[in-house]
Amino acid sequence: MKLITAIVKPYRLDQVKTALQELGVHGMTVTEASGYGRQRGHTEVYRGAEYRVDLVPKVRIEVVVEDAVAEDVIDAIVTAAQTGKIGDGKVWALPVETVVRVRTGERGPDAL
Repeated sequence: MKLITAIVKPYRLDQVKTALQELGVHGMTVTEASGYGRQRGHTEVYRGAEYRVDLVPKVRIEVVVEDAVAEDVIDAIVTAAQTGKIGDGKVWALPVETVVRVRTGERGPDAL
């Protein structure tokens, strides 16, 4: 199993969610995040004054999937989140040793 984590622009969340549902991904965790990459934030003008915004708002999406579909899930997230502009985000995968569904005690693939 793999834990796939994606950091994307907040307004792309619905597209990513739809893409994952079409692949049969049944659950995900979404948290608000903020940070910066190569763009190092951006500047905004408010009431005539320019302000530096160092931490850009993002969302963090986490899903646990079987190894066999991990690459498809990554590709779906990238396609759904991509705008072609700086700050689109990142996606990475890590191996997962154990998953347990708390309610039933099921382990491994049955717990997904």
